[in-house]
Amino acid sequence: MYRLGKYDENDSMSALISENYPVLLVMSRFGIPLGVGDASIGEVCRRNGVDTRTFLAVTNLLLDEEQVSVVKDVGTSVEALLVYLHNSHDYFLEFRLPAVRTKLVEAVGTADDLSQAIIRYFDQYVDEVRRHMAYEEKTVFPYVRALISGKRPDDYSIAVFGRQHDQVEARLTEFKQILIKYYPAQSTNEINGVLFDIFSCERDLASHNAVEDRLFVPAIAALERKIGDKR
Repeated sequence: MYRLGKYDENDSMSALISENYPVLLVMSRFGIPLGVGDASIGEVCRRNGVDTRTFLAVTNLLLDEEQVSVVKDVGTSVEALLVYLHNSHDYFLEFRLPAVRTKLVEAVGTADDLSQAIIRYFDQYVDEVRRHMAYEEKTVFPYVRALISGKRPDDYSIAVFGRQHDQVEARLTEFKQILIKYYPAQSTNEINGVLFDIFSCERDLASHNAVEDRLFVPAIAALERKIGDKR
């Protein structure tokens, strides 16, 4: 059962995990291993060189199911957010999406036109995700690192980044509907298992986007203003 309310650095890390198992994904993206013992969240973060305020900001944001509360400036580390987002990209592109594709092929096969069309549609979706994340790695992140160093490139603004997510999310929604409405599965366990993974992956990607939109973009906008004020 999920605990209601925000966590702070004095709460037990093991309790946080037990009460909210999706936090395991947050931990891995910050590079925090298991074996936390009875240590607090703050102690575990410091032991692993992770900014505690940033870890808590991400965790509490993602545990806010409705995501309607105002995210206040809590002094998040832009460097820590970069690590989190980069590791998230690796997770989706190198592990999660390939695993879903393997299960999808096992469930629908490749013997007929419909099965091949389903696999092709999923591959097109993954290509869109890959392009979106490559854009962040090659354009957004270097821009942010320049800001961190005190430089403000004139050819970009974080406001441009805020309009990138909608098309990727829409394609995954369409893909789910194709399977639900039109795929005549002979064995429901396999295809339902794939659908369950797709729903879970969709939610995880939405959480990833929420971190970008509600923590990362505001932090970078504040950094832009700070550098602009010094000019």
